[in-house]
Amino acid sequence: MASERRRMRMAAMATTLTGTVVAGGLLPVTGANAAALRKADTGAAITAQKRLDARTFDATVRSPSLRRSVKVRIITPKGWSRTSKKRWPVLYAYHGGNDNYVSWTRSTDIEKLAARYNVMVVMPEGGTNGSYADWYNYGKGGTPRWETFHTKEVIQLMERNYRAGTARAAMGLSSGGQGAVTYAARHRGLFKYAASYSGVVHLTKPGIPAILMAEGLVFSPGQDPFKIWGNPDKHARNWQQHDPYVLAKNLRGTGIYLSAGTTGNPGKHDPPYVGWEFVKARLVGGISEAVAGATTVSLATRLKQLKIPVTTHIYKNGWHQWLYWIEEMNRSWPLMMKSIGAKRVS
Repeated sequence: MASERRRMRMAAMATTLTGTVVAGGLLPVTGANAAALRKADTGAAITAQKRLDARTFDATVRSPSLRRSVKVRIITPKGWSRTSKKRWPVLYAYHGGNDNYVSWTRSTDIEKLAARYNVMVVMPEGGTNGSYADWYNYGKGGTPRWETFHTKEVIQLMERNYRAGTARAAMGLSSGGQGAVTYAARHRGLFKYAASYSGVVHLTKPGIPAILMAEGLVFSPGQDPFKIWGNPDKHARNWQQHDPYVLAKNLRGTGIYLSAGTTGNPGKHDPPYVGWEFVKARLVGGISEAVAGATTVSLATRLKQLKIPVTTHIYKNGWHQWLYWIEEMNRSWPLMMKSIGAKRVS
């Protein structure tokens, strides 16, 4: 028994150091195994795999849409195997700005939550300020094409190589929430459910473009924020084509969950900041949440006018931070699982 435990510890150490494990049909991307992995239509390819634990691994994707390689983190359900004949329903989880693909496993208990259901969870890189769009670049197009990466490359690679099914849901926080709902509206039928936690989901609401462009200058100094959707005045049509509010009719038939705070005031999860710390927190967390909240209410109102079902949780006080998003993830999780047919497991 002692020798067996020692053998298992050594195997675990090897997995941590090299990522070359066979468990669940996951092999290093070399030689014949690399040839067995199928590419996306764009030529995007999986170039590396690294097992993190019994259920979770990272895949490195070489993406023509981004002209670089980025990571995708995948949580697999009980009984998953890359060589299985079975396919699993999938939840695609998008991170917020100034963050990356590890954020959901770093800041939440998403792995424990996912383990209760027969569901795959896919968490792709979205860039520090990718904005979940194929950048307009003043009408010239080109890279980065984050929307193409997420809605074509990642989904095709998951379905062609990791037994992901076509029953899909999407969730995201902040800009990731905007991404989840925007993708659902721009690619009708791609997702059965889309959930936004504190996302800006009415891009062209008066005053919002100016705020977004100002945030881009503050949080991504040296980057031209107009490259994303264009100039709000000169390229208004492109902004409209990426606005869930304008595209609201396309959300008919997709389950929608919208949540956000609206007042910009601290709530139950916010520390009792005083003095300058309170001012800084209010400027970042408070204003960001109030902006997201205003657009969330706007989209929810529009959906109700169109008689499109929407589940909302508008919690008024509360800043732009993880403790609220964790609550919203747990609140909306059963709705997303039901929509894609993911069953609870013992």
